[in-house]
Amino acid sequence: MKKFSVLLLLGFPASLFAQTKTPVAPAAVPRPKLVVGIMVDQMRYDFLYRYWDKYGTGGFKRLVREGYSCENTHYDYVPTYTGPGHAAVYTGTGPATNGIIGNEWFVRQTGKSTYVTDDSTVATVGSASQAGVMSPRNLLSSTVTDELRLSNNRQSKVIGVCLKDRGCILPAGHLANAAYWYDGATGNWITSTYYMSDLPPWLKAFNDRKLSDQYLSKPWTTLLPPDQYPESLADNQPFELLYAGETQSVFPHNLPKIKETSDYDLVRRTPFGNTLTRELAVETIRQEQMGKGKVTDFLALSFSSTDYVGHQFGPHSIESEDTYLRLDQDLAKLLTFLDGWLGKDQVLVFLTADHGVANVPAHLKEMRIPAGIFDARQAVSGVKGFLNEAYGKGDWVADYGNGQVYLNRPFIQSKNVSLAEVQRKTADYVAQLAGVAFAVTATELPGLSAQNPFYRRLQNGYHRARSGDVLLVLEPAWFDGDPASKGGTTHGSGYGYDTHVPLLWYGWTIAPGSTVAPTSIADIAPTVSGLLKIMEPNGSTGTPIALPRK
Repeated sequence: MKKFSVLLLLGFPASLFAQTKTPVAPAAVPRPKLVVGIMVDQMRYDFLYRYWDKYGTGGFKRLVREGYSCENTHYDYVPTYTGPGHAAVYTGTGPATNGIIGNEWFVRQTGKSTYVTDDSTVATVGSASQAGVMSPRNLLSSTVTDELRLSNNRQSKVIGVCLKDRGCILPAGHLANAAYWYDGATGNWITSTYYMSDLPPWLKAFNDRKLSDQYLSKPWTTLLPPDQYPESLADNQPFELLYAGETQSVFPHNLPKIKETSDYDLVRRTPFGNTLTRELAVETIRQEQMGKGKVTDFLALSFSSTDYVGHQFGPHSIESEDTYLRLDQDLAKLLTFLDGWLGKDQVLVFLTADHGVANVPAHLKEMRIPAGIFDARQAVSGVKGFLNEAYGKGDWVADYGNGQVYLNRPFIQSKNVSLAEVQRKTADYVAQLAGVAFAVTATELPGLSAQNPFYRRLQNGYHRARSGDVLLVLEPAWFDGDPASKGGTTHGSGYGYDTHVPLLWYGWTIAPGSTVAPTSIADIAPTVSGLLKIMEPNGSTGTPIALPRK
């Protein structure tokens, strides 16, 4: 038997024995050292090219020329606001799944509204104000930043930086090391006890530099001579809102004088809020040694001043253009810093926006384009009167927000009236009001055809436990507001001016190019996940983008 075994073994080829040797360990999975996600609040797609000739070579132009541009990127839900936008980019899904249906919403259980990042269980860190009573607890799904931390037992550093709390808290996710936002009462950057019990020494030192005082110590003058802004309307338009104390909306804006009747919140409404944000972003990377470890780190960065300026002055103002030209310089400085810190090939950057913006209705009317402001307060008053006549006097309406009527469901039930019937009657009433294209009910919404893009966006933005009973869709160029106001603008609709945003990919292994293929904002998170070889967020509904690779 032994002899037979030896002969049998001798008959086997040597290659078979080679298979039993210790396998060669595979090369490490290639990943960037650092991911920098950049959100530009209210950056409509056309702003990338409207000011193209004025941009320098190191900011937006560098991202476009050396990176990959998804030219046809849209949000596929409503309402298009800051909270939902930041959440969608990082969760890979919309409000129907991640629960972030607005910047605030009515809570049926309490009968009160809640702010998107409100959390009464935490306290402010870095200030005595209530500005830090915030956390991501209202976010119902994971983020790509969460999945990065989960993938390596929380070794990756994830930090969010934004003037707005919601602009850093939601992107940084549930497992973030930190999120830092701006306290307008003190001019300091703060956080909450959700993340830490005390600010790191380096951030205290950064706050001690009092940069806001420096930015507000001199007037805001145009970066270029005033006559070099032909892309924008002439200065001093009647539909631009004024800073406190100003009688005309003209350059130069005397920030030191305005500051006398304001506080440090003023810096948000100038281009220098973006500069302040960029300075903190660079300091965060330096002090936290982001990208210098063995695993990938992630900075979730959002520039908010474009939104504040856009709301106040409108997208065709010199103020808005000047803010983008200065942001371009801030982006160039950030990219140059990353070159020296890690090198372009070690950093993955993406840039997009949380929503677009509507043109100022008063301006459109001057140009003979239909537009208007929907008086929601008057509409709700009308709904109450209508339901009183139909069913008898009572407290039929609980609230209105985010383009939705919330009916008083307990009261309706107590009257033994069909909720679906009251919803439909309410929808029929509001549908005949000026500025309303149509209205649908929460009961009917799931059965509507998703082939209709407006129905689909409503469905994607509707969360059963948080959304209202009757959902309004306004006519193009209309938005909720005060009809008596002739200035300022906003966003929130499902029309292209609010849904179409830039999407640029740059750095680590990304080859230059562009595509006009339809791209959903929900595709960003699974694309980043795929590049990092980690799981996509747990509620993701997006599809990875086929980016060209070097």
